[in-house]
Amino acid sequence: MRECVTSALRYEPRKSFIGAIIRYQFECTFPPKHLQPAFGFKFSMSDPNIGRLLSKRYQLQELIGTGAMGRVYRAKDTLLGGVPVAVKFLALSIQNEKMRLQDRFEREAKTCALLGQKSIHIVRVMDYGVDDNNTPFYVMEYLQGQSLNNIIHKLGLPLPRFLSMARQLSLGLQCAHDGIPVEGHICPIIHRDVKPSNMLVIQDPSFGELVKVLDFGIAKLLQSDGDHTKFYLGTLAYSSPEQMEGKELDNRSDIYSLGVMMFEMLTGKMPLVPPIHSFGAWYKTHHYQKPRSFAVIAPGLELSKEIENLVMSCLAKLPRDRPQSITEILKVLASLEKPEYTRKIKQDSQALVPATTVRNELEQKIKGDSRVSSSNDEIARAISWPQNKPVADIVFPQPINSNGELLPALWVMLPQEEIQKRLLCTRYNQFLFISIPHPMLLWITVIYNRKHSAKWLPYYLDLKTSLGQEIARLLQHTGYYRLLFFARETPNRCTHILHSSIASAQRQRLQEWLAMSNTLMSPTDPQISKSLLKSEYEKIKPQILAKLESIDTDSPYDLSS
Repeated sequence: MRECVTSALRYEPRKSFIGAIIRYQFECTFPPKHLQPAFGFKFSMSDPNIGRLLSKRYQLQELIGTGAMGRVYRAKDTLLGGVPVAVKFLALSIQNEKMRLQDRFEREAKTCALLGQKSIHIVRVMDYGVDDNNTPFYVMEYLQGQSLNNIIHKLGLPLPRFLSMARQLSLGLQCAHDGIPVEGHICPIIHRDVKPSNMLVIQDPSFGELVKVLDFGIAKLLQSDGDHTKFYLGTLAYSSPEQMEGKELDNRSDIYSLGVMMFEMLTGKMPLVPPIHSFGAWYKTHHYQKPRSFAVIAPGLELSKEIENLVMSCLAKLPRDRPQSITEILKVLASLEKPEYTRKIKQDSQALVPATTVRNELEQKIKGDSRVSSSNDEIARAISWPQNKPVADIVFPQPINSNGELLPALWVMLPQEEIQKRLLCTRYNQFLFISIPHPMLLWITVIYNRKHSAKWLPYYLDLKTSLGQEIARLLQHTGYYRLLFFARETPNRCTHILHSSIASAQRQRLQEWLAMSNTLMSPTDPQISKSLLKSEYEKIKPQILAKLESIDTDSPYDLSS
């Protein structure tokens, strides 16, 4: 385990900073319990906080992490039937007479909570408060995964995985830098402690490998409330020159830290190395030392000039010489990230969601199943376009009754020509789910042939509604659904029916997501979750299309993720 050092010293890097006491700390972070096996130790100490009930709701169960920023506990939300959450106590005490500091904590906590609802790449803050000892805490989603720091130094990052992770981290930072509306004003949020140990990598059943940023705004929150004392609470190896000087920071400081981290992600080594670990040595290193080159540090690493230039530009000493926004970084990453880079690997080696073949045997089973004893012709004759639906290009789910049994179906209205083009087609389906801030399921269906490309048929299911729960339950139970096509020109009759099979892994996930949705309370507008899913949907569409284009056949083919 790395040496853990905490020091306090007086340092005067610039005239305006004379007399300031700067507290600096080498990283001293014990990982959460689900990461401890990778570090070779477990917490065994007793803790008087275990069993405490915060806000008459969160019961602390286990200490799972501690470090410079505070202590983290696994807890259960008794109001939601014991749903696991993470509670973080900050390394800060709010005295009753210091109302200005308490108001500031509440403002920062609210802002961070709003930020977590805006991006899937930021760990979500769900609640906050101050305990009986005047110690502020906030409640986060409980996630199981690995620290990016551990992945970098134990597994290494091949280029495709680096590009995916760098893009996801940049999206989280971009969201924060763009700001959150608070009381009519846009409030940008600067992280101030961008480093691999503040990045959590999880395996999400919908999105594949998902990277989330921890502790947004906490460094600023922990700044001293005095007018004469400043506290340095970043991490020395990743801090920008202006952060070392105690200056007011903007988004370009995070960009510098991101540059340090990207260099480390690619090489496993740091771009800047001081002669000794001290504040003064790091101050001089960040201000005057030229970053080491990729050619010297990793001579066998094959990188394009675009990547090298991107990382080195982020490491510029002066903020004006760096990329001025994360958007500039994302443009470069997008130009480098190719669809073929996004194939799923078995574990800890790639990034996005795959499409796995469902063999034709499953479709034969479906056709012979007694539950589908009615022929498609009989079903087509029995159904008609609902009177409460417009005659327009729309997609919606509605169960159909076959021999007294409800079966899932996706109703589709398109121009007759569009339907005719895809009578012979590959069918693909995939489900994406988000639980917080509101349980929402995105049901993706694609019909594709090489000549006429893809027709995308997405639908968002609110899993807190009776319709959403019924459709998800039917999909999970049957393992397939029908696509019912209606032509706009002849809207009163069904012109074509296709089957689409659901992979067994997806059926299992649907069951888990339904159970999870029943335990969650959601006071939030469902549109927030819908917007998050829509953003992820747009990102994975190129990968889905690449998979469909790789199938060299004009025969009907059934795919499910």
